[in-house]
Amino acid sequence: MRRSKQSFLQCNAASSMVIVLALWKWTTEVGAIWIELPPHGAKCLSEEIQPNVVVFGNYTLFSNDNRIPATMSVKVTSPFGNILHNKDRVSEGQFALTTKEPGNYLACFWMDSKEKGMGGNVNLDWKIGIATRDWDSIARMERIEGVELELRKLETTVSVIRENLVHLVNREREIRDISERTNARVAYLSITSLFICIGVSALQMYHLESFFRKKKLL
Repeated sequence: MRRSKQSFLQCNAASSMVIVLALWKWTTEVGAIWIELPPHGAKCLSEEIQPNVVVFGNYTLFSNDNRIPATMSVKVTSPFGNILHNKDRVSEGQFALTTKEPGNYLACFWMDSKEKGMGGNVNLDWKIGIATRDWDSIARMERIEGVELELRKLETTVSVIRENLVHLVNREREIRDISERTNARVAYLSITSLFICIGVSALQMYHLESFFRKKKLL
């Protein structure tokens, strides 16, 4: 019995470690995004980000025609429309910021070149949260390496996942409260409309009865 219990606990521990490792890989895996820019018009990328999160972006423009130098304009805005990064006539650059507002942050790119029909492709390396941390520098400063460094990464990842789960729970609670208030208002308006209809019907009946009595039809 004791052996089976120990085996069960070991299996649970192994499963938990696999889940944590999978979440770690999911939250730290960052890849470059390719955005195809048309000759006219803008292409935008949005990401929902919470407050107090570090965001880093590195972008490079590759022209469709290497013989003609091409430039683009870049604008990054907050959910409330505040301009956080704005550059004109650049072929590469980067931006770094710490979010203050919750919501969708928008990064827009468009071509500056006046050559007709010439577009381009933007390579955007968009990093958020723990993906922006330089773990090599942290390891050198704190003199940690190997398993200890990986455990530090896992600890940070679990903390971020917990914060995201708490945020989702709070969002779900807010949405539920809004839904309940909306349902209560709809019910109140429905009952009010019902009483108004009953009152109008009673007045119509009274008016018709008075009319027929005056005409001596009743």
